[in-house]
Amino acid sequence: MQFELTKDYIEELNTAVRDNIEAKVMELINGLHPVDIAEILEEQSTEEAKAFYFLLPEELGADALMELDEDTRERFLKEISSQDIAGKIINQLDSDDAADLIGELSEEKQDEVIGHLEDLEQASDIIDLLNYDEDTAGGLMAKELVKVMIDWDVATCIKEIRVQAEEVEKMYTVYVVDENNILQGRMSLKRLLLAPDKKKVKDIYNAELKLVKVDTPSDEVAQIMEKYDLVVIPVVDEIGRLLGRITIDDVVDVMKEEAEKDYQMASGISENVESSDSAWILTRARLPWLLIGLLGGILGARVIEAYEGEIQIHPEMAFFIPLIAAMAGNVGVQSSAIVVQGLANNSLGLDGLWKRLFKELLVGLINGIVLGVLIFAYNFFFSDSLTLSIIVSVSLIAVIVFAAIFGTLVPLMLDKYKIDPALATGPFITTVNDVFGLFLYLYIGYLMYAF
Repeated sequence: MQFELTKDYIEELNTAVRDNIEAKVMELINGLHPVDIAEILEEQSTEEAKAFYFLLPEELGADALMELDEDTRERFLKEISSQDIAGKIINQLDSDDAADLIGELSEEKQDEVIGHLEDLEQASDIIDLLNYDEDTAGGLMAKELVKVMIDWDVATCIKEIRVQAEEVEKMYTVYVVDENNILQGRMSLKRLLLAPDKKKVKDIYNAELKLVKVDTPSDEVAQIMEKYDLVVIPVVDEIGRLLGRITIDDVVDVMKEEAEKDYQMASGISENVESSDSAWILTRARLPWLLIGLLGGILGARVIEAYEGEIQIHPEMAFFIPLIAAMAGNVGVQSSAIVVQGLANNSLGLDGLWKRLFKELLVGLINGIVLGVLIFAYNFFFSDSLTLSIIVSVSLIAVIVFAAIFGTLVPLMLDKYKIDPALATGPFITTVNDVFGLFLYLYIGYLMYAF
């Protein structure tokens, strides 16, 4: 049954926490998932959350902490001592989550927490992971894995796997390495269990497997795992030594973060923000693109001003200015959104540029003709000017074709120069297409009425 957080539940839980009735707290949270615990923590005040947290079983509390929003977790950790972070949280986490959590602390507190770790191997693993860029495979990977030597026999492998598996929460596969820790392949557990005890690993392992290097960008790791439907992928260094593994849950987090970032960029928000951020941060994130929109509005006004005389002579042209501007912006956003999606999932292919441009030209032409015919029919019956009907229809076709090509070309060019193409789906495309659409409409009107 799905957990539903209510005010009555929070009040009852907080009362039990204040009165330090641990049995009542355990009764109230019985069967809850770490995500549900995180939801409770986010609804409590800092003091209530801290008191509640220290009543939780350590493993459940640590897992719940990793489910918190990053900003909320950062504020929460400020209220907990370095010794408690090391003993009650870090010791319960895999190395990748532990490194992520410690990376959110100040440098001074990072040193304090690492200094309180009793397991020197764990501390060494965390320090290694902190040295990698968070947007690379090294920043995503966990050190915990199960590996066997290629020269071992099956009996030795099974004995070693039992020991290593104690440190791994989920064992997806067994990796095979040589004496220099160079990754050779992977081992099927089924094949290992069915093989004779004296059989050598080198005779039964699978040398074919997908892997990534430690400096591979995180979005590329996500694409590889999605393409080949992987739940885990090994990470190696430049000479092929096995360093760690990346699991599907880490990649899902990357995909989620990337989708949120792209959505915000497409909405005209220049940095990653949350609704809980301060008014200044939210303003700083939104204002740049609003300024671009303002500039576009000014340019559009200047375009109209340049043809003011023509509009005064033929005021009926002004009626269709909103239509032309809206269609230009909508078509451009549609085209750019499709291209950004194709770039994100790597589905454009090697001939993506010209193939995509030609296809969008064709789609724009078809859509333009259909809409142009419809608007011509409307004007033919409801307007007294055949010239105006032709102007609006021809302009609409031209504007839609231009917007489709421009909306396709911009994200492709941004991607070529290693700029996030999601920038193209926001106010930039809309503003440019609005301004140029107005120019095309008024210029075509000028030419038609001149004849």
